[in-house]
Amino acid sequence: MKNTVRKTENLLPFPVISAAVNGDTNAMCAILKHYEGYIAKLCTRTLKDDAGNTYSFVDEEMRNRLQVRLITRTLAFRIR
Repeated sequence: MKNTVRKTENLLPFPVISAAVNGDTNAMCAILKHYEGYIAKLCTRTLKDDAGNTYSFVDEEMRNRLQVRLITRTLAFRIR
């Protein structure tokens, strides 16, 4: 049987989302903080040098683009 219960401790509280939609910078920072690990994971790249060694790094340009996209989509979100 599949477990369909969602864990609520990983969700952002509604007042934080509502405040961020209305332009509250502290709430927007809380949203960015909440998603920073996920964004870093999406932006992790692997580089291989001439000796065959592999290195993982976070692409900062991609991180910044995703953060800006999250901010703009949060501000465009409409709460009914």
